[in-house]
Amino acid sequence: AALFMENVRKGSIVSRANSIGSTSASSVPNTDDEDSDYHQETYKESYKDRRRRAHTQAEQKRRYAIKKGYDDLQAIVPTCEQQDFSIGSQKLSKAIVLQKTIDYIQFLHKEKKKQEEEVSTLRKDVMALKIMKVNYEQIVKAHQDNPNEGKDQVSDEMKFNVFQGIMDSLFQSFNASISVTSFQELSACIFSWIEEHCKPQTLRDIVIGVLHQLKSQLY
Repeated sequence: AALFMENVRKGSIVSRANSIGSTSASSVPNTDDEDSDYHQETYKESYKDRRRRAHTQAEQKRRYAIKKGYDDLQAIVPTCEQQDFSIGSQKLSKAIVLQKTIDYIQFLHKEKKKQEEEVSTLRKDVMALKIMKVNYEQIVKAHQDNPNEGKDQVSDEMKFNVFQGIMDSLFQSFNASISVTSFQELSACIFSWIEEHCKPQTLRDIVIGVLHQLKSQLY
């Protein structure tokens, strides 16, 4: 009986020690797991911060590029530099800068087309002058080869006087018969005037009258 009581006492002591040890072990924090969670959470927050910072920087660069573009347009387009009395001295809005830029580009297109037409006209004039130059060179050369030829020919001044007399006579009838108040009236009158005053017989009479008049002036 004494041995049995001793074994029971030792068993209770061991069981209490085991319970105390398990309780103590359970109360001790698991530092390895918590360190791992802490580092993982820190890494996540750091990654979010980096993404947020990168997004902020990209947005700032985008806004700066847009602002610089509008500033460059306002500096390049002359109409943006002119004072607009409707808005006073306040800064031009982006919409106004864009509209003024569009208007200026359209103006440049019109000026370019106008200059191209002027260049085309000048090229035609140059070509005509070259042809006239060649013709006059041929006339001069022919006159130098035969200096006595053409003395009895009609002078250019006389030709011009004949042409002027014919045109003056036609203009008098044109001015008396044609109404230029509107294009419709001009279109309605012009054909009747041509049929009446530009007949071959009428033109022949005009030319003969001009020649008689010049003959009387010369002799």
